[in-house]
Amino acid sequence: MDPSELLERLAQTLESLRIPYLITGSMATIAYGEPRFTNDIDVVVRLASHQIDELCSAFPAEEFYISREAVADAVARRTQFNVLHPTSGLKIDVMVADDSEFNQTRFSRARSLRVAADRDVTFASPEDVIIKKLVFYREGGSEKHLRDISGVLKIMAAEIDRAYIERWVQRLGLTREWSAFTED
Repeated sequence: MDPSELLERLAQTLESLRIPYLITGSMATIAYGEPRFTNDIDVVVRLASHQIDELCSAFPAEEFYISREAVADAVARRTQFNVLHPTSGLKIDVMVADDSEFNQTRFSRARSLRVAADRDVTFASPEDVIIKKLVFYREGGSEKHLRDISGVLKIMAAEIDRAYIERWVQRLGLTREWSAFTED
């Protein structure tokens, strides 16, 4: 299985279970920006406790590793869990969305992108991907987040709603992180 096949399978699974989702992280920056290698898929979900068993069953133990206990804990605490595909070494990082205004907004701004001849997948908007990359950069300092942001800004320049980004930058206290992209 390659990353694009896993992405398609994930989207199909979440859609069939009626679990709202957004692809974020490196897969999203690749979709909106410049290509780079990634071994994981980041997805934000609105997962309810009554959907845990169905979700776990959709990733059978013969092919995947998923801990029901980790999923239940992530749903209860609004944190994350993983789905592993040991044969390929691929991983899905599943983040359970909280009810913050930012999450409500980014779900409302989701975009459907064609990833295969017959498959559309729901992605976070490029602006929301940039905002979360700024948050991750602030938290961990990894330069890869800045490179990802630069790639999205370069490729999507004419389509980026900078006013939207700047509103959230102010609200989330990301002015210092964003300044590297706004200095003339």
